Amino acid sequence: MSDLAHFQQRRHCLFEKIGKGIAVIPTAPEVARNADTHYDYRHDSHFYYLCGFPEPEAVMVLIAGDRMQAILFCREKNAEREIWDGFRYGPDAAALHFGFDAAFPISQLDEKLVEMMADQPTLYYPMGADSEWDARLLKMREAVKAKSRSGIQAPSHLRDVRELLNEMRLIKDRAELDIMRQAASISCEAHRRAMRFTRPGQFEYEVEAELLHEFCRHGARHPAYTSIVAGGANACTLHYVGNDAAMHDGELLLIDAGCELDGYAADITRTFPINGKFTPAQKDVYQIVLDAQMAAIAAARPGKLWDAPHLAALRVLAQGFIDLKLCQGSVESVLETESYKQFYMHRTGHWLGMDVHDVGEYKLDGKWRPLQCGMTLTVEPGCYIRPADNVPQALWNIGVRIEDDVLITPHGNEVLTREAPKTVDQIEEEMRHE
Repeated sequence: MSDLAHFQQRRHCLFEKIGKGIAVIPTAPEVARNADTHYDYRHDSHFYYLCGFPEPEAVMVLIAGDRMQAILFCREKNAEREIWDGFRYGPDAAALHFGFDAAFPISQLDEKLVEMMADQPTLYYPMGADSEWDARLLKMREAVKAKSRSGIQAPSHLRDVRELLNEMRLIKDRAELDIMRQAASISCEAHRRAMRFTRPGQFEYEVEAELLHEFCRHGARHPAYTSIVAGGANACTLHYVGNDAAMHDGELLLIDAGCELDGYAADITRTFPINGKFTPAQKDVYQIVLDAQMAAIAAARPGKLWDAPHLAALRVLAQGFIDLKLCQGSVESVLETESYKQFYMHRTGHWLGMDVHDVGEYKLDGKWRPLQCGMTLTVEPGCYIRPADNVPQALWNIGVRIEDDVLITPHGNEVLTREAPKTVDQIEEEMRHE
């Protein structure tokens, strides 16, 4: 199946969910970094999922009903601007290349959308995502209402199109999984490169540079999120992104990093000794987290509830915290009192896809949803031990997280990021400096 066919198939699926109505889906705007410099452009995920069109200043309109139409509004060809800013498709080429029924200049959007809204029962758009877009679309709807004496009706219902798209995106198709496997493989190699590179005395940003180099040289021009490269005590800050501290002999380094490839994210965390050899205390904590992760991965199977991997990890962590004298009492009491939260305060995973924290509900009708084939999620238990009176000093400032990307399959799961070393022996072997 061609790339174009995948996008057309997704649009057809959305047409069927809408039944009769009109959907308006804008891509993301360009964002100024400072003065006349912009951040690297990144499309809106919903928009890109349905068409693959990469340029800013674009809006997709889908008209569902007896005659289904997919229409694009985009920038016109402009020879002068292309000299400065590079190639742009223009409406004619965009319609042909991306399989739209029609395409128009973005400057005509408001005028034509008023016409297209006429006699459509429902208007679908990303409600509340952007106040300016909300106001603009409602103004167009009022313009349609103003024609009521001519027998033209405006959409009487407004719905958030993301409710439909979120559920579609939750189950990955073959084209998406091919890209995600590639992104995972590139990211695994980046983590291996970081392990081989790391030495005491370096700065965290030097390791970050190795990650970015490995991403980029394989065609993944950007990380999927800001990389976390956290040495020593910094690993106990969950979203540490300073990445500017010196790394010391005898400490651990936690790296949470993944690339984005063709709009899809990988998300991997590995924790390893900066000098290449775990201390006994570090090894004890690390093995508990690894055992918890393996239990969680084993619980990530079709038919199991979303919460099952988290609960499996919690039981292993609770027993481990008792063994380390971090928590007191039985496993049941540690879980009931939530005393484990001093050392493990987040959940064990999230959906993964075009966004690193991808779309999709975790509960349906107030209950955890069952896992289904084609869902992709992370599994990432951890342990973060800050200095405290109730903590043995030998464990102070040890932060460990282990994270993999997991696809739910008919008979269990596939760990997409299995190539990144994870056991104590694998890590120490990877880091052996000749």
